[in-house]
Amino acid sequence: MRAFLLLLIFATAAFGDEDRAGTFDYYVLSLSWSPNWCATEGDARGSPQCEATTDHGWVLHGLWPQYHRGFPAHCQSAERPPSRAMTTEMADIMGTPGLAWYQWKKHGTCTGLSAPAYFALSRETYNAVNRPEVFRKLTQPVRLPAKVVEEAFLKVNPTWEPDMLTITCRDGRIQEARLCMSKELAPVPCGRDVIRDCRMEDALFDPVR
Repeated sequence: MRAFLLLLIFATAAFGDEDRAGTFDYYVLSLSWSPNWCATEGDARGSPQCEATTDHGWVLHGLWPQYHRGFPAHCQSAERPPSRAMTTEMADIMGTPGLAWYQWKKHGTCTGLSAPAYFALSRETYNAVNRPEVFRKLTQPVRLPAKVVEEAFLKVNPTWEPDMLTITCRDGRIQEARLCMSKELAPVPCGRDVIRDCRMEDALFDPVR
């Protein structure tokens, strides 16, 4: 029993060493189609992100540090947590201040950046990506192959290659577009555990509210 406990302690310590702030290989920029999230989760929560006045389409889910295999999370950080004003300022592209706070706790702490720098980088990266306008023109729900969403992103971001982007689905709907980027914010091929292309041919896609 004692030997087992020692092994558990050493294993936990080793895991903690891996998740050190600033130690990662590349970023994943995750964009969520807000109307679909609202239909599956947000409406039930009464999320302000889902109010028609917000006019949200592709919102920033997060900017995530990534290893070539796996990812760090909830890292120990000497940086001060973001203020309420800081997370509120991110709601225009992230939907809610709560999501901004959660992303800092889980992912931002692992970047080695301060909270202001992490949010500034997240906004810079979000603004650097061209988001297909065609999806904002929908007036009613449609069903389409997930591959169409990927092709639309590749068309408006001509420097990307197919292995740098993945489209995910959840509950029969298009969920997210995830782009892999270097620490210098150049598109790079995604790791094997990130590439999880949705194979649906009839994924539901709701229009902007």
